[in-house]
Amino acid sequence: MSRTVRSVLTQDIMPLYSSRIRNALAQWISLHPRRAETIREVRLRAGLPLCIGFSDGDELMDDLIVSQADIEKTLSLITDCSYYALEDEFKGGYITVPGGHRVGLSGQVIASSDGEHKLRHVSALCFRIAREVKGVAEPIAPQLMLPDTGIASTLVISPPGCGKTTFLRDLCRLLGNGMAAWNLPPAQVAIVDERSEIAACYGGAPQLDVGPRADVLDRCPKAKGINMLLRSMNPDFIVTDELGGEEDARSVALALSGGVKVIASCHGKDLHDIRSKPYSEWLVSRGYFTKAVVLSKRNGPGTVEYVGDIN
Repeated sequence: MSRTVRSVLTQDIMPLYSSRIRNALAQWISLHPRRAETIREVRLRAGLPLCIGFSDGDELMDDLIVSQADIEKTLSLITDCSYYALEDEFKGGYITVPGGHRVGLSGQVIASSDGEHKLRHVSALCFRIAREVKGVAEPIAPQLMLPDTGIASTLVISPPGCGKTTFLRDLCRLLGNGMAAWNLPPAQVAIVDERSEIAACYGGAPQLDVGPRADVLDRCPKAKGINMLLRSMNPDFIVTDELGGEEDARSVALALSGGVKVIASCHGKDLHDIRSKPYSEWLVSRGYFTKAVVLSKRNGPGTVEYVGDIN
């Protein structure tokens, strides 16, 4: 059973805050329990009010100014006082904490003698709540099926914040479990989770439900990960988020040409929009993807605008 946002905040995230932030947020939640269920993120910026982000905007707690001491205490709790041991993880601009929640980092970047750029002085933290919405893919999945071949290779299209990753996660779960009502047998699913968002891994283990037959490469570049999984895991499906440039496109084409189906997402408003972008257009025009799902937040995140043939 999925936990409420309030319980996730209380059990997973708030113990990582300095006591001043933790107590103030706990009081706010007790006064606004229903509003708390729509929290998506919490931002701490030194010298500025605590900022709570919701699905429909954000709110500043003007009576609580975050101090640099709050940032440092929170960072100490996040890293278990081992900041320097996690420097390599910080290079990506975020760290994943238990529960799969991501903490974004910003501040002063310093160039070292070896040419690396390291985040040395952190002045802002963004806690993004990892959440799953089970069932969102169930009414859509049957529309992605082809006769005799099951679910087809599919491109999930939407602007940021419209539910692409939530949909992909739930579709992974369905593929791994199978759908008896549609004679869809369970499948082996390989996930390239470059930004730790689909499975929300912590210590390499998925924190969110991506199904019982999922193998996850966490924090691995998409093109490299796709090639690794093709060689090592013999998947039926490869799932990845936010296709980018030429290297991603060619790796997807390689997987599809080898008989592995691919479920991937990309940024765009609609089918016309992705045809205006060179690498997604290259994949679409050559027929590598058969089906498309277009999402928006016209009626809230996850609004389904289109499901069907990509051409």
